Amino acid sequence: MRLLLTLSLLALAACASPLPQPDPRQAWVELQIHGGQTLMAHRLDDRRWPDGRYFQVAPGAHRLEVRFQFEVAGGGGGDDFNGEPIQMTCHLRMDYDGFAAGQRYRIEARPMQYKARGWLYDDQGQVLARAKVLRCNTFG
Repeated sequence: MRLLLTLSLLALAACASPLPQPDPRQAWVELQIHGGQTLMAHRLDDRRWPDGRYFQVAPGAHRLEVRFQFEVAGGGGGDDFNGEPIQMTCHLRMDYDGFAAGQRYRIEARPMQYKARGWLYDDQGQVLARAKVLRCNTFG
């Protein structure tokens, strides 16, 4: 629960400051979320990324990792938290070798029961990469 609170506070603090202006010499990657879900930039090329709201990358190949949080409905007993919603956190990774300077990209993720799916899109809506699910964990 402490982890969830810390992540929520970090997300609120990040939302309070304005996004930087995109550098035209780099590619800009935004994160698109849907109601009740959280999608945050986490790692760029296996290094921690400082701002969870976007990625900005040099042209070329990069590995992007995002953290996706969502709720799934609990059932009625056993290991499913007695009907309470279950908080899922999934780490998704996308590898793409064609980032171009001045271009905008978008990452989307969607829940699939206790797992997730994610995609990297160009500004025309074409799928450039599909995410690999690294891990998903439950938090009650």
